[in-house]
Amino acid sequence: MEIYKLPELPYDYSALEPYISKEVLTLHHTKHHQGYINGANTLLEKIEEARKNNSDVDYKSIAKSFSFNVAGHILHSLFWQNMAPDKSGNNKIEGEILEAITKEFGTLDRFIKEFSEIAKTVEGSGWAVLVYNKTEKRLYISQIEKHNLNLLPEYKILLCLDVWEHAYYLDYKNDRAKFVDSWWNIINWKEVNKRFLEN
Repeated sequence: MEIYKLPELPYDYSALEPYISKEVLTLHHTKHHQGYINGANTLLEKIEEARKNNSDVDYKSIAKSFSFNVAGHILHSLFWQNMAPDKSGNNKIEGEILEAITKEFGTLDRFIKEFSEIAKTVEGSGWAVLVYNKTEKRLYISQIEKHNLNLLPEYKILLCLDVWEHAYYLDYKNDRAKFVDSWWNIINWKEVNKRFLEN
């Protein structure tokens, strides 16, 4: 059973250099992201097999693992779309998302500072995310531990940054802060604005 499949990247593996190397992007996409997909599909097979044989499984364990793997797949799929080569023409922030960021944070520089600090201070493995609550019509920055802890229901993810070590270690060693600072050069703001307008 293959419900979940690895999405193709919207650019070549070398397209985000020098900020993310071809080696790191290739490993991240084909090994780590693929691993979460494999995990989710395997768990679905176990559930189907148990139902077919009218047998029991460790539902608590499967539910937790399934949440972890599917969330990893979803976040990575967003992460690839949130980036673009620095000469693609998509890296300039403008339009409604810039207006919303300025309204919420005062200035773009203030937003970048807050988001960067939140990304740099994730404990262990996880993500920094910019989310939008359409009920309150407000932007928030949050951390996601691993893939599936601290998710905010009803908050749409507009921008996400993976700060698991596999996202940067071969390029930046243990200097997560340098990776975060470099990442701002390859954000696909056109995609972020598109997601914001879909609310």
